[in-house]
Order: sequence, then structure tokens, then C-alpha cells
Amino acid sequence: MIAFDEDCSSRKIDTLQVDRLAKLLGRVSILPMIKKLLHTRYRVSDLEKTIEFYQDVLGLELTARSKSPRGSELVFFKAPGSEEEIEICKFDGSGPVNVGSDITHLGFEVDDIEAFAKHAKSKGYPLSDGPTKTSDGSVIAFIDAPEGYEVELIQRSR
Repeated sequence: MIAFDEDCSSRKIDTLQVDRLAKLLGRVSILPMIKKLLHTRYRVSDLEKTIEFYQDVLGLELTARSKSPRGSELVFFKAPGSEEEIEICKFDGSGPVNVGSDITHLGFEVDDIEAFAKHAKSKGYPLSDGPTKTSDGSVIAFIDAPEGYEVELIQRSR
């Protein structure tokens, strides 16, 4: 972007700098900014087993189920108190699902991590790590979803 000084000389300036200045002056942003996160997508092979995990183990609400124009089976979940959804997608045309180690995870706040661990274990999903107390006094633990995606559980310090 080119800006003109008072003496009509031109200089290059960063578009982000102009946007920040516009916001400081109470003007509308000139950049097409993101409004909010809507969903995160995870592809799976066994849709029904994954649905069972998200509903029965994590207690999430299934908000929508559909088939995309290309044939993907889509299921959306929402956690209590959250606007963002989790999209679970089954699309065999993309080949096998290969979940890499330590690449991504979902994090959920829980009231009582010990009670959650007991519940999850009764459903066949024991903790894969933790519980561990963190430096701020919170307690974290991990559980693996059916396809191998990692789920973090966080009990905030009181």
C-alpha cells in the first residue's frame, strides 16, 4: 500500500499498520478480518464408534448430521458453554485415516477430573496420561478418541 505524507511524498506502508491505525481512530477495519471460529474438523474411519465416544464418553451434544455434495458423512458436536462445533467427517474417498502423533488435540474443561476418568474408564476409555498438576494449580489428563486423536481434560484450579 502507498501512503502520502503531508508534503505529497509517497512511501510504502504495511496494510496491517493502516488497519491498526484505522481501529485506533475508531474507523472500520480495511482488512477482511476473521469474525470467529466456527468449527474444527477431524476425519475418521469409524463414524458410529466416534459418535458414541463424543456423546457417551465426553457428553457432547450432536447438533447436526448430513451428507456433503461430494459424499462426506458429516456430524457436528457442541460442548456445553461453547459456540464452536467439532465436525467429524467420514470420507472413504480420501483414503485411510492416519492420525499423527502429537499433532493436534481438543481440550475440554471438566469440573472433576477424577470423576471424569472413572466415567470414561467405565465406557472403555481409560486415561492415556495423567492426571498431572500444572504450575498454575490446574490438573490435566489425556484420553484417546477411537481414531487416536488426543483429547485433553483440564480441571482449572479453584
